[in-house]
Amino acid sequence: MEFLQKLGLSAINSGTGTGSNWLSSGNSEIQSLSPVDGKLIGAVQTTTRADYELVIEKAQQAFKEWRLWPAPKRGEIVRRIGDALRNNKENLGKLVSYEMGKSLQEGLGEVQEMIDICDFAVGLSRQLHGLTMHSERPGHRMYEQYHPLGLVGIISAFNFPVAVWSWNAMLAWVCGDVCIWKPSEKTPLCGIACQNIVAKVFEEHQVPEGVSCVVNGNAETGEWIASDERIPLVSATGSTRMGKAVAAKVAQRLGRSLLELGGNNAIIISKDADLNIAIPAAVFGAVGTAGQRCTTTRRLIIHEDIYEAFKEKLVKAYQQLKIGDPLDAGNHVGPLIDKAAVNAYTNAIADCVQQGGHFVVKGGVLNDEAFGSGCYVQPCIAEVAHNLPIVHTETFAPILYLIRYKNLDEAIHIQNSVPQGLSSAIMTNNLREAEQFLAANGSDCGIANVNIGTSGAEIGGAFGGEKETGGGRESGSDAWKNYMRRQTNTINYSTQLPLAQGIQFDLG
Repeated sequence: MEFLQKLGLSAINSGTGTGSNWLSSGNSEIQSLSPVDGKLIGAVQTTTRADYELVIEKAQQAFKEWRLWPAPKRGEIVRRIGDALRNNKENLGKLVSYEMGKSLQEGLGEVQEMIDICDFAVGLSRQLHGLTMHSERPGHRMYEQYHPLGLVGIISAFNFPVAVWSWNAMLAWVCGDVCIWKPSEKTPLCGIACQNIVAKVFEEHQVPEGVSCVVNGNAETGEWIASDERIPLVSATGSTRMGKAVAAKVAQRLGRSLLELGGNNAIIISKDADLNIAIPAAVFGAVGTAGQRCTTTRRLIIHEDIYEAFKEKLVKAYQQLKIGDPLDAGNHVGPLIDKAAVNAYTNAIADCVQQGGHFVVKGGVLNDEAFGSGCYVQPCIAEVAHNLPIVHTETFAPILYLIRYKNLDEAIHIQNSVPQGLSSAIMTNNLREAEQFLAANGSDCGIANVNIGTSGAEIGGAFGGEKETGGGRESGSDAWKNYMRRQTNTINYSTQLPLAQGIQFDLG
C-alpha cells in the first residue's frame, strides 16, 4: 500500500531506534496483521536486552544536552513536528485505521489530536512557570522552579496507537526530557512510522540523537522499562491488570508512574434529557472504535419514566449501523483488534446471559466472506441489573448494558459502584441535576460531562481517572508538571543569617 511506503515502512522493520539511527536487533519478530482483512502488513524486529542498554545510554547522553536547550527553542522543535504531522496526516491516519481497525475518520482524528497537542505544547514551552513566596526571614527571597526530570518511559496501548504517545512525548520534550517509547505489540508499525516522522525533524534541526527512542517487544520489554532506575517516570496506558504490575515495579524503586487504565463508563439518561442529543451520544460512545476506547460508554443508566421509549429509539439506531472495512467512510463500526478480543466479547455475552441479562440487540461474530479476518462482531445491547459481576467488568468490545433508575441519588450510586473511574456523563436539561452530578457527592470519575458523551476528550483538559483507572493525568491543564521535578529556592541577600521559626544559634 502506498501509504506504508510514504511512512518509510518496509516488509521487515527494525524495532529499536534512537532517532534516525535504527539498531539491528535479534531474529525475533512481531508480525502486524491487520484486523481489517487478516493480511500481514509487515514485521518489526524486537529489541534485545543489549540494544535496550544502548538505547538507555544514548538517551542519557542526549538528556545532558537537551535539558539545556531553552524551553521555547524546544517548543519550536515540537512546532516543526506538528507541521510534519500535518503533512503526513492522511498517510498516518490510514495506517492507524488499517493496523488498529478503527474507522478512517477516527484514524485521521487521532492524528489531529497529535497535531493539537503539538500546538498546546508549543504555547506551554513559554509558560513552565513556578511561584514566588514571601519569606518569614528579612533579606530573603523564596521561589520555586521546575527542572527537566530525565528519561521518560512511555508504554502505550493498541486502541490509540499514536495519540497517547504524543500526549506524553510532546509535553515531555518541551519540559526538557527525553522519551523511550514501547508501542503496543499489536500496533508496532504505528510506532515505527511516528519515529520516522520525528527523526527527520530532529535531524534537520540538530536535536541530539536519543531524545526520541523506540523499543519494541512483549511484556518483558515493558518490565525492563518499569524496573529501570535510570527512568524516573513511567507513563503506562492499558488494562488495570497491566497497570498494577507496572505500578508495583516502579514503586519498588521509588520511581514515579503515570497510569491511564481501564474504564467502565456510564451515561445517566434523565427524564429531562434531550433525546435528540442523548441517542447519538450513547450510540457513538458505545460503538465508536468498536467499543475499544477506554472512554467507551458501557452502561446507560436510564430513568424509569422514559426507559421503554429510550430503549426503542436506541434499538432503531443500532439497526442503522453499518459494519465493515473501516477505510470505507460509509461504515460506522470496524473490527476488534484480534481473535483474543473476539473471544473476550463472546465470553462476556455468555456470562451476561448466565448471570440473568437479557439481550434486546443480539450480538455475534460476523463470519461471512465480507468479514474475512474473523474480527468483526455485532454491537449488542443487554438489559441488566446493575450489580451483575459482568457489568462491573470492563470488556473491550461493543457491549452496552441498560439499567433502570428511580431518582438521581440512585443513578449516581449505580454509576459510582464499579471499580473503574475514568469518564462519566449525564444527559439532562435540569440545572439542579447537572450541578448535583458535578458536585463532591456526584460522579467519582476523573471526567464528568453534561449533555455530551463519555468519549471525545479535548487535549486542553487534563485526561485521566480515579480508582482502578490509576489516578494519572495526561495532556492539558497542568499535566506538564508530571514530567518535571519541583525545586524550592531560598536566597539570602542580607548580611545576617536569621534562622527560620526565630531559632537562635549563638556561637559566642
